[in-house]
Amino acid sequence: MSNNPTQSKSGIMSEAEWHTRVDLACAYRLFDHLGWHFMIYNHISARVPGEENQFLINPFGLLYREVTASNLVKIDLDGNILDGSPHPVNPAGFIVHSAVHGAREDAHWVMHTHTNEGMAVACQKEGLLPISFTSFFYEGHISYHDFEGITLDQEECVRLGASLGSNNVMILRNHGLLSCGDTVGQAYAEMFNLQRACEVQVLAQAGGSELIYPAKDVAARSATQYQASARDGGEQKLMWGAMRRWMEEISPGFEN
Repeated sequence: MSNNPTQSKSGIMSEAEWHTRVDLACAYRLFDHLGWHFMIYNHISARVPGEENQFLINPFGLLYREVTASNLVKIDLDGNILDGSPHPVNPAGFIVHSAVHGAREDAHWVMHTHTNEGMAVACQKEGLLPISFTSFFYEGHISYHDFEGITLDQEECVRLGASLGSNNVMILRNHGLLSCGDTVGQAYAEMFNLQRACEVQVLAQAGGSELIYPAKDVAARSATQYQASARDGGEQKLMWGAMRRWMEEISPGFEN
């Protein structure tokens, strides 16, 4: 993928940026279909390839199903709009995403949700429990950030980035879920697995029966196996390719 300027419906930009815009718009359509949206709130962001401290995010006020490659907003880590977009950016979304992009050079993609199950687990003192297949993936590999109020204080960026550390998933206590990754496939796979772990946890707790906790060494071994696969990235690339084809079929138009 080159960084040579190319003509698109969003104007003249690098080919790499346009491809990133299309994948990001696709991710918004996918989250809409999965019910992971929060009306006009929450965000998915992507670093602009070849540019320092610039990333793309959704226009504040649009539903996820309305996001397209050309109406995404390009901003910097200070929140300045760089592409002349007529759309504003949600200040709370800017704080969360700029914190991760600023703290982690490898976090090219950042995803944040307020799903019911994710918020339910975020409200539990013990957080994510090692009781299900996908929850084992994050044994020793999940971060937590304490709730400080609506994320409008730019000073929280430093604390949020520090809370994430080197992990790719984080539970924002009393708030929601966050994932990041080098690629869109990696960030999506992390969010999918974390979301599924939260769903199973809430359902298992609701059943009222005593929960089974496998031995710690078994959970740790599962985490090691998953983390090795995640670093390879092959399965995540295949998964994202399938998601992209799915959205092209049922929610066309995001490429515009």
